[in-house]
Amino acid sequence: MDHPDLSRRRLLGGAAALGAGMLSGGVQAAPATAPAATTTPPATGTERHCEVVIVGAGLAGLAAARQLSAAGREVLVVEARDRVGGRTLNHAVSVRGASPGTVVEVGGQWVGPTQDRVLAMIKELKLSTFKSWTQGKSVDVRDGARSEYDGRIPPGAFFGSIDTQIAMTRLNRMAASVPLDKPWTAAKAVEWDSQTFQTWMDHNLYTDTGRSLMQLVVEAVFSAQPRDLSLLHVLFYIHSAGSLDMLVNTEGGAQDSRIVGGSQRIALAMAEQLGAQRILLNAPVERVEQHDDGVSVRGAGFAVQARRAIIAMPPTLAGRIRYAPILDGLRDQLTQRVPMGTVIKAQCVYAKPFWRDAGLNGQATGDVGPVKTTFDNSPPDASVGVLMGFIEGEDGRRALRQTREQRMQGVIDSFVRYFGEAARHPLEYIEQSWAGEEWSRGCYAGYFPPGVWLDYGEALRAPIGRLHWAGTETAEVWNGYFDGAIRSGERAAGEVAALL
Repeated sequence: MDHPDLSRRRLLGGAAALGAGMLSGGVQAAPATAPAATTTPPATGTERHCEVVIVGAGLAGLAAARQLSAAGREVLVVEARDRVGGRTLNHAVSVRGASPGTVVEVGGQWVGPTQDRVLAMIKELKLSTFKSWTQGKSVDVRDGARSEYDGRIPPGAFFGSIDTQIAMTRLNRMAASVPLDKPWTAAKAVEWDSQTFQTWMDHNLYTDTGRSLMQLVVEAVFSAQPRDLSLLHVLFYIHSAGSLDMLVNTEGGAQDSRIVGGSQRIALAMAEQLGAQRILLNAPVERVEQHDDGVSVRGAGFAVQARRAIIAMPPTLAGRIRYAPILDGLRDQLTQRVPMGTVIKAQCVYAKPFWRDAGLNGQATGDVGPVKTTFDNSPPDASVGVLMGFIEGEDGRRALRQTREQRMQGVIDSFVRYFGEAARHPLEYIEQSWAGEEWSRGCYAGYFPPGVWLDYGEALRAPIGRLHWAGTETAEVWNGYFDGAIRSGERAAGEVAALL
């Protein structure tokens, strides 16, 4: 993390369970949790052959490979990092008192109801989940006043919360009219994609608190600001998840549960099933060439010849590859217009989850950064306590200009503001800046500014010759989440299988 940069460390067995020294940010390799995939590219001039080459070993790419391999197709997954998992990454907690094997996720971590594909995948891989901690009161700090409360509405922000709830109901109703497969065909697509979500907020929220709470929702869901987002994109995203409530709720929502042993285990288990011979790590793709009878995927010291390719990457990263022939203008300009969100995920480890003794659930919100949203991220056995906070959107952009020590102090000050002096002295500080991660360049996902769905949406999933596109940004259902990533990989695999 900025850090040290976790993505550039050699990870035992291709796993990304990492340990850090107390408050030092030092990183050491943890015991392997999956058999090693190929960890270095083959010698210069070596060429490999398969039916389908898949670029990217995140959940989308691995799901595509898994489905094609099960159908008897020869596949090879090519990954720039020295690990699998994409925007999932486990980090070993090394403080005294932590149970052996305790990890926290420094990337994506949650699953919830209606995320049927990822939940089915977890079951198929013989993994298990546990509920996010929600017992106790939540904390809200607003206009300098701290309150503890039950339920969803902070008492000091009652009228603003009602204002926000009315707006959420209206947004859910509007979102239901947006076609998930073709958002640009919605009856009001031109009107909705011609304005930012900030513009809609300015005309439909009537209290300062209501606008502040809705901005917090946007930052938490998109790691961007309302001014960055197309209203049509926000409505599509809401419909993709089922409702705005599903996006923001913990119990019964998108933050409902975590994976025992860390979310990266999903990718590690898929990789183990595929086998080391089907995954090539440390292999950044520089060029993709199409010819009459196949596709060539090339990087420094390696080349792969295949009949078809699946590019399982966020649009902005896919756009950094050189293509021959060059991509058509519509697809290429799409990749120029889908930026990644900005988030730094920060966690403090304590000897125990002391906030639980005070009757608190570890969830807090506030109107002052850098951390405006927190969660109890302790392991299921509570052998240590972990508070997790997000530095998102414009707060994240400011934090990118700071040193690690400055960010750590801001995080600790935020935790003290929410949970008191007991939060002042963590045993370990862990952070991950995804904007500084070379093969992600941001999190949680790519988002659409105004005009992109209208003018470029049809290029998002459309194959170009022998090239097919996957990644959670291309999903119709649970876009931006694990579930969407898996669905997108399986959708692209289905396209390819039908053509082979």
